[in-house]
Amino acid sequence: MAPSTQKFESVPSAALRRRLSSKATDQKPNIAPAFTHLTPMWAGVAGSVVNNNTQYEVAISIHDSVYNTDFASTVFPYSPNTDGDTMSKEIEKHILGTFRKFSNEHLCKFLGAGVTLSLLRDAPNLCTRLWLELDIVPIVFNIKPFHTESLTRPNIKHRISSTTGSYVPSGAETPTVYVEASHLGESAQQLGVGASGKLPIPRTLDEQADSAARKCLMYFGPNNNPRLSIGPRNQVTVDAAGKIHLLDDLEEYRKSVGAGTWRAINKLADELREKNIKIGFFSSTPQGGGVALMRHALIRFLNLLDVDAAWYVPNPSPSVFRTTKNNHNILQGVAPPDLRLTQEAKDNFDAWILKNGLRWTAEGGPLAPGGVDVAFIDDPQMPGLIPLIRRTRPELPIIYRSHIEIRSDLVHIPGSPQEEVWKYLWNNIQIADLFISHPVNKFVPQDVPTKNVALLGAATDWLDGLNKELDPWDSAYYMGNTTDTSISGEFRSLCIKEKMHELNWPVRDYFIQIARFDPAKGIPNVIDSYARFRKLYRATDENDIPQLLICGHGAVDDPDASIIYDQVLQLIYSDQYKEYANDIVVMRLPPSDQLLNALMANAKIALQLSTREGFEVKVSEAIHAGRPIIASLTGGIPLQVEHGKSGFLTTPGDNAAVAQHLLDLYTDEGLWRTMSKYAKEHVSDEVGTVGNAAAWLYLAVMYGARGTKIEPNGAWLNDMLRAETGEPYVEGEPRLPRGHLNVQG
Repeated sequence: MAPSTQKFESVPSAALRRRLSSKATDQKPNIAPAFTHLTPMWAGVAGSVVNNNTQYEVAISIHDSVYNTDFASTVFPYSPNTDGDTMSKEIEKHILGTFRKFSNEHLCKFLGAGVTLSLLRDAPNLCTRLWLELDIVPIVFNIKPFHTESLTRPNIKHRISSTTGSYVPSGAETPTVYVEASHLGESAQQLGVGASGKLPIPRTLDEQADSAARKCLMYFGPNNNPRLSIGPRNQVTVDAAGKIHLLDDLEEYRKSVGAGTWRAINKLADELREKNIKIGFFSSTPQGGGVALMRHALIRFLNLLDVDAAWYVPNPSPSVFRTTKNNHNILQGVAPPDLRLTQEAKDNFDAWILKNGLRWTAEGGPLAPGGVDVAFIDDPQMPGLIPLIRRTRPELPIIYRSHIEIRSDLVHIPGSPQEEVWKYLWNNIQIADLFISHPVNKFVPQDVPTKNVALLGAATDWLDGLNKELDPWDSAYYMGNTTDTSISGEFRSLCIKEKMHELNWPVRDYFIQIARFDPAKGIPNVIDSYARFRKLYRATDENDIPQLLICGHGAVDDPDASIIYDQVLQLIYSDQYKEYANDIVVMRLPPSDQLLNALMANAKIALQLSTREGFEVKVSEAIHAGRPIIASLTGGIPLQVEHGKSGFLTTPGDNAAVAQHLLDLYTDEGLWRTMSKYAKEHVSDEVGTVGNAAAWLYLAVMYGARGTKIEPNGAWLNDMLRAETGEPYVEGEPRLPRGHLNVQG
């Protein structure tokens, strides 16, 4: 029987639509009307050639996280002679249009969609478009067109179980169910079978779509975020081991960088593929914090380039993480002066890294013979791994990446806490072949041989949830629209849950600092600067007064967050600032990249008033979003912000200057627009995933593919890789400032 088009049957409520609608006030005519509550939904999509290769059917199943709520299918004319690109674009256009129409009519936000592998083959850019255009997380499943029976343990009847793991395509290992053709009777023709003997039972497209929707939901966890996936030997299986397809189209990455960067990285990737070089990254945590964000984006991109790269993390240990955080604070000079690294903490730290390292050096592990060809070690949590690698594989190149500030002026003071911690760490780090630092003055102690020092800034991904451009519909889901206080969006719901003051956007503008709750992030300076601004800016209408939002989500190895959070709230309600307390929103957020994206993109002005800093990616993200930023002259921030062009730089603690800059930007619309435009147009490739990945591939080529040890002598890795690939920087190409650096002190 030839399939026919079937429309969705559920009817949205007009009364609910009116009740949930809102419109901007007269004071904000530039804010479009919106719906302030969108219901989260999921979907499954399947497609196949039908009716003797004369038609193509697309089936979409809608799921509310409990059960299927609606279904539709559409049939297109199809010919085997039709240009494949034309047909795939038609399929993609139909599916995206269907999602948009259903979302608008039913006031919902699709968070995830299961996509069948057969459909992806016919529409190869479908997942990329779902992610970039509709903010839907696409998860691909290899769903068989025939019913299968799950394998069960012996003697356990009617038990549903799965034999498929992270690395096995869904349905690949389950046996097909066969039935006698005679049992089908007259229904055989309806099922599309007409032979004799044992036959498989076809799984129709609506069943495939529904199966994809149900499987998709399994990959979402608390707060409706995709679950973190950890595989054997604690490998971080990024994007659910490849099932999540955020980006299938390398063209999107190519468009995000200059031609020179793109040609360089392809030359490097080609050499690594030809020589089958395997790359291993080792860091402390799989989620939260800048390193984890960079590694997720990096592995996703390298997988798309077909470069063999993997990322490993140790088993978490709260007691060890307390020690590593203390070390971090001591090295930055923000810890209490009496805090010391004890021998007991050292022993515990060493035992932890040895236990985890032995899993990786054991037979079949990434650090065993036949494993990775080059190992990258991140930050002061993991240096204990270096001597273990040297004992088991003396020939393996080891590159140490330092992401934090090391107070060179303090580590050389005899008997200081900084000297004590640094000596302990340096005893292991010195065995590595290379020391990579942020390009920041006095970040590298004098113990490190200059010839082994290379410079590389931190990076963020322009195409992930933190930075991609969100449609107003999706932004409304994360932000809400508080013109009607009876209705909430995601952020407002979180504020209500925490009994925090609400952000009254879009009626009121707001300033924002997104950062971990860390003693070095300068949060007291942010509060004081806002209070000073309020004294300078007088407005008769409350809606003309901007609010202040301080927010961020933490890393699993950061036990200080709750302590600092409590201190911030105590400060806000102190006598000095309590008159402004109701206009200050302080929130610890779940790990939702799009939520942080929406909050940054809709802010009026961004702040980053750190007292000590490495290379803050939130600064790059604010600039990329076109948000003028006021930041401290500390760490790598002066390299990221062009004073007077993309933002303003101030001395740490000069809160009066910050307040004045806030006033100037908030009251001078022309200045704000000029800075916003300049910021968007002057972002270096070096601070994005592609430019950053090029540096790692360059090191893998030199050390892994060619067996060549380099002596950078404090050079920038991006300069070295561009020269090595014959793609030097051209005049006018944006890049970070190169002069006036003395990284060792």
